[in-house]
Amino acid sequence: MPSHPVPPPFPPAATEGAPPAWRQVALPAPPPERPRYLQATIDDIGTPLAEVTFVVVDLETTGGSPKDSAITEIGAVKVRGGQVLGEFQTLVDPGREIPPYISVLTGITSMMVAAAPRIDSVLPAFLEFARGTVLVAHNAPFDLGFLRAACEETGTPWPMSASVDTAVLARRLLTRDEVPNCKLGTLAPFFSTSTQPCHRALDDARATVDVLHGLFERLGPLGVTSLEELTGLTRQVDPQRRRKRHLAEHVPSGPGVYLFRGPRDEPLYVGTSNDLRTRVRSYFSAGEQRSRMTEMIALAERIEALPCAHDLEAAVRELRLIAEHKPRYNRRSRFPERALWIRLTDEVFPRLSVVRRVRPGAGVFLGPFPDRRAADAAVAAVHESLPLRQCTTRLSLTVLGTACALAGMGRCGAPCTGAQSREDYAPIAAVFAAAVACDPHDLVAPLLDRVERLAGEGRYEDAAVLRDRVAVLVRAVRRRQRLESLATVPEFVIARPDGGGGWQLSVVRRGRLVAAGVAERGRSVRGHLADLRATAETPVGPDGELAASVDETELVLRWMEKPGTRLVDVTGTLASRTPGTGQYSDFLARVDAGRAERDPFADNRSLSTRAQPDRVTPGQRAARAGGGRGSGRAAARRGRVATGLASPA
Repeated sequence: MPSHPVPPPFPPAATEGAPPAWRQVALPAPPPERPRYLQATIDDIGTPLAEVTFVVVDLETTGGSPKDSAITEIGAVKVRGGQVLGEFQTLVDPGREIPPYISVLTGITSMMVAAAPRIDSVLPAFLEFARGTVLVAHNAPFDLGFLRAACEETGTPWPMSASVDTAVLARRLLTRDEVPNCKLGTLAPFFSTSTQPCHRALDDARATVDVLHGLFERLGPLGVTSLEELTGLTRQVDPQRRRKRHLAEHVPSGPGVYLFRGPRDEPLYVGTSNDLRTRVRSYFSAGEQRSRMTEMIALAERIEALPCAHDLEAAVRELRLIAEHKPRYNRRSRFPERALWIRLTDEVFPRLSVVRRVRPGAGVFLGPFPDRRAADAAVAAVHESLPLRQCTTRLSLTVLGTACALAGMGRCGAPCTGAQSREDYAPIAAVFAAAVACDPHDLVAPLLDRVERLAGEGRYEDAAVLRDRVAVLVRAVRRRQRLESLATVPEFVIARPDGGGGWQLSVVRRGRLVAAGVAERGRSVRGHLADLRATAETPVGPDGELAASVDETELVLRWMEKPGTRLVDVTGTLASRTPGTGQYSDFLARVDAGRAERDPFADNRSLSTRAQPDRVTPGQRAARAGGGRGSGRAAARRGRVATGLASPA
């Protein structure tokens, strides 16, 4: 057959007796056209932000927790592509009286919400308004937490939708040089919002809309143009951190202490956990967002794990390692030697002084205090109650001096001039010593009477200042007496169930944990305890004094007071001083409640901005955006276009 695949249209005539010079054959049909695969752009991945409908919501409530508070107002703004589509606002009857401090903060009174609908009728309308949208809030856990609690209370199903927290988003995108923190009141003037936040729901929601749009302008130049990239922005894991996940491979499970060590094998950070492996692995996931930890992980070269018998031993070892090595990335308990004490000096006419060390036999010591401010507050409270001398000179019975202004005010007996004898001065100092030892009534009762008198006279600010000073003083006395209760016990053993039929054992001597172990199910507790005592540490120091740091002794105290703890054995007397500070428990509870009422919506999360915030990997368009005159304005323009806040024209 000829080489060409298709026969000629007019074949020549065949010669008689000769085979045909050609024949027609059926050729297979041509294969179908193969599908074409095109490279997708970033706009094709996920939902573009310009097409997403957001509902920015803000709530006003009667308190800071949905467990004991209720919603008083809901305000929401629906936006898409930079355009406002609708607004939602209503007052809500919380079913209870609105506290006065809330009314002062928000301007919403019980009279205003008396005729308002209840949350069970408001909630369906709001959920319909927000159906199919992405919820946005500033400090989203607060607002969404109240909404979820309201849905659970009314039996309404909570819609599983995406959410955006503008506070966390601002923390990722803004630097400390631009704003000192990421509170709404700070971000509003930075972005020049059209509405200033004023603790009313709709106004705060409108301000949050402008803040959200201002943050969107920062997203475009970084290549973040889709909803999926936006919601994953706060969960992004730094590639350098991800590459170090192999450091956690050898870490075992169970309670213990872990140490991140640096290039010179120096401890960078010390932590503790009931599950070492899970906790250490979390440092290399998106759940760890602390900037200090990101910097620490970048320096870490290896991780050392120290398994422990139970959580008390792990917590004690953590304190000791932090105090010994003082890792640069640990903030708490690094300098236990910096604790302050109030000392009643041991001299002819004792006085109060603030010191850093407790020396046995050098006077009466009260504390410790975390800082100088707390110590000064306690000293001021004592001076308000007792006419102790406040001069710093050492007085003599023979050499007399001149009186100071306090003597003329009646706040000092002027022992420096001989107007007050040693016998007259001693009972005054004895009141302070008795308060530290067992009974603070004679020291505290005059102060509380004065607080009531100031409040009755309408001097509320003076009464609040004195009340806070008394609270600091009472807490210091309680802390000192609790520490003394363990310092005088030569040895005792406590046990807690381990959850598997065994017992977690701890041997404590003069407030120091000297041995720890676990008696598994089926093993003799007494036999295991004998082994622990044989290998236990022998503390040094004089009898009757603490053999451990204050933080360690308080850890032991808290472990003892947990439900289910058993006292196995004790040598000596383990008892609390009487009457002690138990009579002032209600007073301290009222002070704590009053402090919470001052700022019931305080956000305890770390929302401070970073010196160098984490950045997402820029897309291809963002990579071409840098350089050139006016590149900053061009980048912002591209950001507005990419997120739908401006037209491409």
